[in-house]
Amino acid sequence: MSEHVNSKQIDFEQVDSEQIDKASFDTAKVWFVGAGPGDKSLITLKGYQLLQQAQVVIYAGSLINRELLTYCRADTECHDSARLTLSEITALMVNGVKAGKLVVRLQTGDLSLFGSIREQAEELANHDIGFVSVPGVSSFLGAAAQLGVEYTVPEVAQSLIITRMEGRTPMPPRETLEAFAAHQTSMAIFLSVQNISQVVARLIQGGYEPQTPVAVVYKATWPDCQIVRGTLETIAEQVRSAGIRKTALILVGAFLGEEYHYSKLYDARFSHEYRSA
Repeated sequence: MSEHVNSKQIDFEQVDSEQIDKASFDTAKVWFVGAGPGDKSLITLKGYQLLQQAQVVIYAGSLINRELLTYCRADTECHDSARLTLSEITALMVNGVKAGKLVVRLQTGDLSLFGSIREQAEELANHDIGFVSVPGVSSFLGAAAQLGVEYTVPEVAQSLIITRMEGRTPMPPRETLEAFAAHQTSMAIFLSVQNISQVVARLIQGGYEPQTPVAVVYKATWPDCQIVRGTLETIAEQVRSAGIRKTALILVGAFLGEEYHYSKLYDARFSHEYRSA
């Protein structure tokens, strides 16, 4: 059976709500939505639909692209959570649900990475309120797209380690940068660019060669995205010179280098379920 794809690009700002199947969203629950990495068109269609219909939106103002709020109705209550405590955020969600309103908690990237949704869910459960998660595009995916690379290059790296360096949030003892560096595979390091010199020292101590390629991507997919490429030997000074101190991913590994190998999937000499050599 052939599959047909409509190649017409959707302009979210121009789309009439009648053109999209309008889902009916449960107002008895809170809807957690991954906002994507920055580019406002990289929110999922479901996330867009929820913003269109939301009556209360609590958004991570220090992290998300506020242009996403233009998808909301004119009368939507929008609350920036950057200066709020967990109890204040909870109160906004609980009060909205109890008033019968559609409540959206809009968070950066994808909810499953450094999203702090567990603690919010626990607080909602104390009020007998459930939640639904709508996944988003993570910044580590946006950064790879910005660079035009894949983390899993055949015969070079087939695994990706997503981690961070400890800060105010401690790391489990077996999850140090040194321990992960010993695997010599692709790494995406969040929330650590402010300590780039320490990150570099620990990665080299763990086993990466000083010549290992590195890319630092500031605000991946945003209009003001900035990319710095170098090696573990040079990247700290390059990042300092660029003035990058936050909102950036550190990508490390041979996947950023010149070595690559073709996959077997499309090799004419390779048979599989759908094709004979």
